[in-house]
Amino acid sequence: MLVARCLRLCPFCSSRVVHSGGDRRAAWRTLAGHTGAARRHVTRVQHWGTGAPRRLYRSDLGHFYGTESVQRHVRQLMEEFGDISEMLQRSHLSESDRKVLLKKHAELLPVADVFESIEQALKDLGEVTSLLRGSAATKDEDGELTQLLKEEEEQISCRVMALRKDLVKALVPIDPLDSSNILLEVVSGRTTGGDICQQFTKEMFDMYQGFAFYNNWDFELLNYTPAEYGGLHHAAVRIAGDNVYRHLKHEGGTHRVQRIPEVGLSSRMQRIHTGTMTVIILPQPAEFDVVLDPKDLRIDTFRSRGAGGQSVNTTDSAVRIVHLPTGTTAECQQSRSQLQNRDTAIRMLRARLYQGIMGKETKQRDVARKQQVGTRSQSERIRTYNFSQDRVTDHRTGYVTRDIKEFTRGGEALRDLIRHVLEHAEKEALLEAVRRKSVKPESV
Repeated sequence: MLVARCLRLCPFCSSRVVHSGGDRRAAWRTLAGHTGAARRHVTRVQHWGTGAPRRLYRSDLGHFYGTESVQRHVRQLMEEFGDISEMLQRSHLSESDRKVLLKKHAELLPVADVFESIEQALKDLGEVTSLLRGSAATKDEDGELTQLLKEEEEQISCRVMALRKDLVKALVPIDPLDSSNILLEVVSGRTTGGDICQQFTKEMFDMYQGFAFYNNWDFELLNYTPAEYGGLHHAAVRIAGDNVYRHLKHEGGTHRVQRIPEVGLSSRMQRIHTGTMTVIILPQPAEFDVVLDPKDLRIDTFRSRGAGGQSVNTTDSAVRIVHLPTGTTAECQQSRSQLQNRDTAIRMLRARLYQGIMGKETKQRDVARKQQVGTRSQSERIRTYNFSQDRVTDHRTGYVTRDIKEFTRGGEALRDLIRHVLEHAEKEALLEAVRRKSVKPESV
């Protein structure tokens, strides 16, 4: 026997939800987050349209709230918020203690506001559900009233899901560097044959340039070392704008390409070659974050390299700076002015040193988790671009999208993948915060 299915559009969460026939209240109560076996009735439906197909996932930040560890974490925060609110009412607090409590109170206030909204929405949902049950028990013939109650139940359920997603976002630890500008470098890697790495590096450079223009970010070229046949060995750029580091910080890593060369024996035999390139994302630090002692710097000048002819610089305008204590180097030959190249190299060196300092601080904290869930280090392959199958796969989340040409333009397709990876990273960050919160009392 065929089972009737009802397809609805939620006005709050803007997602389509499949609702199985039969026990309608059970299915919608599951959507609202109530416990029960009816969770399997709710699934996400793929929107088929003119865009490239991509893999969708069942879990999102709203459903992530349903995990026991996150709910326990929320209860602990709410208890802490209540205790702080009571302590602030006391008049014998010292000024320093009151300042500390006010700061903590301000941090927890957004979470408390969303939590109270969820509690009120669940209360409203319970009242509507009781009215529906009462109508069913008395066999009320008022079909219009029943339909209105069902619609209101659906709207409140979607609102609860949206609020829970907001709550999880409020729980995610804030990265203080999210608003920073970045230094982005693309470096050609090794290949099994041919020059596909250099060609791929050039395509990745163009992709991030297109993404910068798509977001109205400033794109300042610092260094550009071309390869033969239109490829690229290395390039460095400075990207400035709103929350640049937040959007691009997870792009750092090894990107793999699989394609058939356009010329040569491999092209005639349709043999797939594999190559790699590396993307490096460095937040641009403030001037006071990294102090450079001139005694620790060795500055070398040389003539810039080029393709020949007028491209060759006849003066020693290119600059290479070496930080002697760490061996970190930075060079720039983009400008014909030695002074401008020196300033640019200093900025690049400062960013690399800052990244090294950050790496040392996070290495000890994350060493235990790396063995279990991996790392975001830039030595790992994070994404594969399979030109033969016209497919891009992000290996950290399993996200798949088609139409590589559209993806490498740096528009909506790249934006969608970055958003998905960012949401995945926020979930991991929240789990880490929950783990630390649960471990902290035991270590005291």
